[in-house]
This record gives sequence, structure tokens and C-alpha cells, in this order.
Amino acid sequence: MTTREFHLNAFLMNAGHHDAAWRHPRTQPERATDLTYFQELARTAERGKLDSVFLADGLALWGQVRYNVLGGFEPLTLLSALAAVTSRIGLIATVSTTFNEPFHVARKFASLDHISGGRAGWNIVTSGSVNEARNFGLAEHPEHSARYDRAREFVDVTTKLWDSWEDDAPVVDRERGIYADAGKVRAIDHAGDHFRVQGPLNVQRSPQGYPLLVQAGSSEDGKEFAAQHAEAVFTAQQTLADGQAFYKDLKSRLPRYGRAPGDLKILPGICPVIGSTEAEAHALEDELTALQIPEYGLAQLSNMLGVDLSGLPLDGPLPELPEERDINGNKSRFTLVAELASRDGLNLRELIARLGGGRGHRVFAGTPEQIADQLEEWFTQGAADGFNIMPPHLPGGLEDFVDHVVPILQARGLFRTEYTGRTLREHYGLPRPANRLAAAARKEHA
Repeated sequence: MTTREFHLNAFLMNAGHHDAAWRHPRTQPERATDLTYFQELARTAERGKLDSVFLADGLALWGQVRYNVLGGFEPLTLLSALAAVTSRIGLIATVSTTFNEPFHVARKFASLDHISGGRAGWNIVTSGSVNEARNFGLAEHPEHSARYDRAREFVDVTTKLWDSWEDDAPVVDRERGIYADAGKVRAIDHAGDHFRVQGPLNVQRSPQGYPLLVQAGSSEDGKEFAAQHAEAVFTAQQTLADGQAFYKDLKSRLPRYGRAPGDLKILPGICPVIGSTEAEAHALEDELTALQIPEYGLAQLSNMLGVDLSGLPLDGPLPELPEERDINGNKSRFTLVAELASRDGLNLRELIARLGGGRGHRVFAGTPEQIADQLEEWFTQGAADGFNIMPPHLPGGLEDFVDHVVPILQARGLFRTEYTGRTLREHYGLPRPANRLAAAARKEHA
């Protein structure tokens, strides 16, 4: 039995992660904008002692709304409401660095961290589609490396803003009429290639100092950005060997930024299709596949590959694809899907079926014990520090995981039986960041 514990995040997505989940009788697609539905999901995840829940987001309507439950709540708004009905579980929201400004983002996450008592996390994305760009006045999507250049400066400015208040700046001295020590509230006076920001932030420093910083890109730019800034990475690999290679590669980049392996947690996504028997699990997987709408899957695949596949025969092969270097969207997902199709000799219909549950993340159907075995293998064999759990259908898929898989992981000594910390950083075993501006000021006056 190992004393090392791993981490579990619940990735919540409307009716579930399978693109046909909304058609299955175990789901509730009519509740996509029902606050109580997401509150129930968050409480289920907290009952399982999971580290966090996570909401993806994009700044355009993804996919074909005719064929799936698309759209819904803005994540920071929703997570503030979830904070009110939970007490321990972390709350992670996706926010783009390409179509936001650092001051807005710093203010919103500092607010969520205060509201939740230190449970906020930021999934940092650069946005991957031209449709998002066109919602912000651009004809084309900014180039991939340029988006990452902006993202690096964006994070630098945002963290400076979180540091613009020292922890003890508010003194609340009623007798002297002093609320805050003005010497401990500083302008940041940032002037860079992308941003000019005076500061200070108009929110006091939050319980965690910074929210947990999460990243999900696996391209070369994405991995280098993660090595420099991220504290948790949501990633997608199909095989243990691929997971091990990604894990080793990313961890090996940390020393150049003065970081240790434990400073960054790698959480591959997995879509667990759970049944009381293996046959029951595969039957559920087959039910979901049979409910898929080919037009929807083909459109999703076209977006992933950057190639228009409409009109091609479903039982035919993929056409010739561009090189990854020519992709301006999600480069790592393009490569994963292209390699999956090539390795397993999949035609379009088969590829759509394989991607239906996880959009490139690993899908595994089995009993709770078999699911636990898979997670333990990746964890102990150097492919993961934990997992981004993507239930194929909701709410039942999350309930099945919490009620049947988590107890097995707990019995094996792999996962907590009770929360030992109150903040998201404490759940992930990560320190509270020191205030860089305060340290610089002390050094200047030493």
C-alpha cells in the first residue's frame, strides 16, 4: 500500500461528456440552466471528497446546437453560487487570456476566492477557435504562438495584481479612522508588449493569495507555459505509454523555472463508463454510441482536425491531413486524434464513435474495480498525479463514480477519506504563494 495520495477533479458538462448523453433516459438535459442541478452535482462530488469540480468554457457557441445540449452558464457566476452550498470542494473555472483583460480576471478570481473561503482555481486557456475571435471583432484567430506570448504576460500582470495588497494591509482601526495601511497597497505600474496596467487591484488579497493555476494545453507552447506557470494540468492521452511520456516530458521542464516535480500535478482526463459487471458497462457504452448523431460527430471532428469532412462517406477513411505546424487551433488535440485514427485504422464512423465519450480523452468501460485498477496503474506507473473525471452521463455517472469507485480507491490507501484542508491549494498539497511585491519592497528598504 502506498502512502502517496492522488487527486480527483470532476469535470462537469451539462448532460455529461458523451455527445449523445442528452438522449439517454438517465440524463436531464432540460436542466442545463437549472442552478439546483449543478448544486446537486457539486454536493455529490464533495460527498466523494474530490479535490475540485471544473467547468470548461468557450466564448462562442460550440458545435451544432441542433444536435446537442450546448450553451449554459458563465462559469465564474455559477461557481459563486456553488460556493454557497458547499464548504470544502475546489471550484475551477476556465477563463481565456486572449479575449479578456488581466484586471477583470484578477478581480473576478479574487472575489470567488473570498466568497468560497479559498477554493478558487483558474484554468488558463488561450482560446482555440476562429468563432471566438469573430465574437470579439476579429476576422481571424490570432496566431498560436502569439496567443501564448499574450498569455504569459497576462498571467504575470494578473499575479502582480493579486500581490498588490499585502495580507495585513487592512488594519480596521476604528479609533484612528484607518481602514488600511496605504503603504501595503501598491500600484504595479506594468508596461509590457500587450498590457499597460497601473493597479492596485480593488479587491483585498484573497485567502489563497492566488487561485490554483491550471492549464490544459499539450502543444510545445502549452507544455512550456505549463512548466513555467501551471500548478495542475488537465491533459489527454490514450495509452499508458503516451501518458508516461507526457508526464516525464513535462516534469523534466520544471527545473529550468526553479520548480520541483511536486509543484505541478498532472491529471489526465478519463471518461469512465461504469457498470456492475463488465458486460453491463459495455452495454451502456453501446447504448450511448447508438444514440450518436453522425452529423454532430462529423462537425466536431472537422473542428478538431481543421478539415471540412462534411459530405465524406462515414465508412471511408480520413482524408489527407495537414501537418500540426499548420494548425492554428488546438494543436495537441489535432495530433492525438490523427494518431488515434492512424494507429487503430479507424474510418470516420468508428472515429466518431471513439471520440463520442471524451473528445480525445481516454474512455474506459468496466466495473468499479476495473476502473480503480486503471487509475491505480497510471498513478503508480508514472503517468498521472491524479485524474480529471469526465462522467459520460450526468448525474448518474458522477454518482456511480463517487459511490462505487471512490470507496475502492480509499480502501487501497490511494485517496483521502476526509478532507484535511480547507483551501484548494491545501487539497493539492501546494503552498500559498508569497507576495512578490511585498518581498521586493522589503528588499528595497533593507
